[in-house]
Amino acid sequence: MNATLITELPGHSNPIYSVELSQKPGILFTGGNDKGLVEWSLKDNAFIKVMFPVPTSIYAIHCPVGYPLMFAGLRSGQVLVFDFIQQKVIKGINHHLKPVFDIKSVASKKELLVASEDGTVTVWHLDTLELLHTVKVSHDTIRSIAISPDEKQVAFGCRDNSVAVYSLEDYSLMSTLKDHTMAVFSTAYTPDGKYILSGSRDAQLKVWDALSYELVQNIPAHLFAINHIACHPTLPLVATASMDKSIKIWDAGSFKLIKNISREKGLPGHVLSVNKLAWDGDHLISAGDDKMVKIWRMNGI
Repeated sequence: MNATLITELPGHSNPIYSVELSQKPGILFTGGNDKGLVEWSLKDNAFIKVMFPVPTSIYAIHCPVGYPLMFAGLRSGQVLVFDFIQQKVIKGINHHLKPVFDIKSVASKKELLVASEDGTVTVWHLDTLELLHTVKVSHDTIRSIAISPDEKQVAFGCRDNSVAVYSLEDYSLMSTLKDHTMAVFSTAYTPDGKYILSGSRDAQLKVWDALSYELVQNIPAHLFAINHIACHPTLPLVATASMDKSIKIWDAGSFKLIKNISREKGLPGHVLSVNKLAWDGDHLISAGDDKMVKIWRMNGI
């Protein structure tokens, strides 16, 4: 497999923490430690506009399928709701008082999940934006949300070094996965639903059986923290982003390393921590502390 840098999208003035594809093909949103959420054209590889200003850093962006909405989770704990039809922010969800680190939705239940530094996950109805449940997951920060492909369970990455797996039917605890030695920053389900993946500040990528919850494999994947795990939606590929400035591509069956995208390997990789990834067909989008969005074409996949 070869990785070719197609383009770089400059414009952010501070580190980028969140990357999200729009429901509309060819549109990308990014946010970070500057004063706005940015829209980009992937067709033209160009800046379109600042969607709306924000008072604090954006840590999470989510565009639920089937809804003309975008949610932005802020360092302040607020979640801003942008309506694409009205082209404006229609609501601020002012529930969490500490930073919101991840937002995901459960299409079959029309529910939105919001994870916070306060140790809770709040569940909101996508139609009414009413609060349905508050799930006390941890005494500490929840950094990530991963929803299983069948939407039966959800895996939360926690700062207390664990992965907490809950039932999406009634939000009861199913299992707590403990083997990391530092905070879990990212969680993901493989598209076949077979495995839960977790990446931590301890630089380890762990593979868990999604039924038995047993540890299947431990991979010393990076030199420093794994900030994000992104599974390709249709191909057996997993990408990891790290504080060590590298992006690594893994086989989703054997979990063998396929490609290391980094300056150490002679590629024009990021010069600081890589914080977020997104797959767009045969393209991989990456963003990080160097204020840059990079788009890579993955050849031979």
